[in-house]
Amino acid sequence: MKQEWFAAKELVGINGLPTSTQGVHGMARRQGWEKRRRFGVQGRAVEYHIDSLPNRTKPALIIQEKSAEYLCTSYQDPLAIWIESYKQLNETERKQIISYIVRKGMTAMIDCINADEQNSTKQSHPGI
Repeated sequence: MKQEWFAAKELVGINGLPTSTQGVHGMARRQGWEKRRRFGVQGRAVEYHIDSLPNRTKPALIIQEKSAEYLCTSYQDPLAIWIESYKQLNETERKQIISYIVRKGMTAMIDCINADEQNSTKQSHPGI
């Protein structure tokens, strides 16, 4: 799986990027890199999306890509997955999700997901 988000410490010194995490954060602020809060880290740790990084850094990052940790882990906490998914939504999407759950409830959301899965199955297997 292609890694899309990188912490400042992973970017230090790569193809002309600053040689300190503070320098990377400064460059990110000045250039307006897309960022999100980093999951599982205390404090205000952030990571940056590969598409917002300078073009010269992308090839080096793709080459040094590590295996995805979640593929090696046998158990994933559902609450942690939900929290991480929620953090990745933008503010409008967060409001839409919360509004839907408040108005219609979790059962309606689950029904909607099940209906969507059934529609995908019918589209991929028309005879079923």
